[in-house]
Amino acid sequence: MSLKSDDPNHFAHQLNEPQLINKNIRILDSTLREGEQHPGVAFTIKQRIQIAWMLDSFGVDQIEISPVVSHDHFEATKTIIKQDLRADILAHVRAIKSDVDVAIDTGATWIATYMGISDIHLSAKLRISREEAKIRALEVADYIKSHGLKSRFTMEDASRTDPKFLIEMCKEMNSRGIERISIPDTVGIMRPHGMYNLVRMVCENIDLSRSSIDVHCHNDVGLALANALAGCEAGADQIHTTIDGLGERTGIPSLAETAVALTLIYKVPNNFRLHLLRDLSRTISEYTEIPTPESKPIVGDSAYKHKAGTHLAAILRNPAAYEILEPKIVGNRRKIVFGELAGKNGAAYLLSLLGLETSKAEAEKMAKGLKELRMGDILELYLDERLESKILNDAQLE
Repeated sequence: MSLKSDDPNHFAHQLNEPQLINKNIRILDSTLREGEQHPGVAFTIKQRIQIAWMLDSFGVDQIEISPVVSHDHFEATKTIIKQDLRADILAHVRAIKSDVDVAIDTGATWIATYMGISDIHLSAKLRISREEAKIRALEVADYIKSHGLKSRFTMEDASRTDPKFLIEMCKEMNSRGIERISIPDTVGIMRPHGMYNLVRMVCENIDLSRSSIDVHCHNDVGLALANALAGCEAGADQIHTTIDGLGERTGIPSLAETAVALTLIYKVPNNFRLHLLRDLSRTISEYTEIPTPESKPIVGDSAYKHKAGTHLAAILRNPAAYEILEPKIVGNRRKIVFGELAGKNGAAYLLSLLGLETSKAEAEKMAKGLKELRMGDILELYLDERLESKILNDAQLE
């Protein structure tokens, strides 16, 4: 059977239609805000500045940080704003005038405010009525606009808010020219179709030429990225991420997974420097002392690690058999694992590495010996492209 395209992902892309072709989906990274809400995480001022520089170099569109948390956060926000980065720097504060004043003092031109508007948030956290919440939120929105600043308003816990009240609030913000409205799934309760319906409902009730939509999805049951992408299919044009998905409880979508999904699966035009993803993950792991899980997609040590005999045989001929993009594109490296699952092809490759005979008989003998050792994995090797080419020419792989 012949393929209709040289791209091994061709038929998968056909089934994935419709895609967000030519739609510019943006990324806001919240490592310096949501990420610091992860248990045990606290960056120094210098680390925050370094992270901001790296995120800007990678190509995110916006970076948010909360100047009201502490004096250090205030100083970090002020310093990052002075760096004149390409990305917008959003000062993230509560929908309270005194918080907005702190944000203004940092020199911020973008101010992001938030308020819980679900009944459970209004009663358990804010202890105010819907009407009181609306008055407070709109007063703050008008206050920000009176200073000539750009603004985003987050409808916290939108997914559990009475739809009528949510739409009412969104319309009010839209009429005031608030540049961005964020629709969060604060507790990770939505499934993708539900998130699509939620964002679609908002989009159909506001003027999108006045306000654009963000999605901020939590990962409590592992659906954060799927929900965020569904929200974009419904009309949102910006996803909130953190490096390695750090955040409150189980966090939000990972920057690496989001950027690769948008680039490879959704084919969204962007200028992301994907090769920086592994370095971003390593930097955060170093600063937080939280190890990156080996199985973490894209940036984990096992993301490009191949072990099973049939997998090794295919990978040694063409890595695309089990990889949707080359590891070097995202700053990672390919590894092969030798052990009782290696098979004769993997054994022949190992014999070649050792400079030994790679005949079929010798390869089968080696494979049998590996199985009889019953030691599981005994050796891991990076698959260097130049070495790989030489050995594949020497080895008698069938």
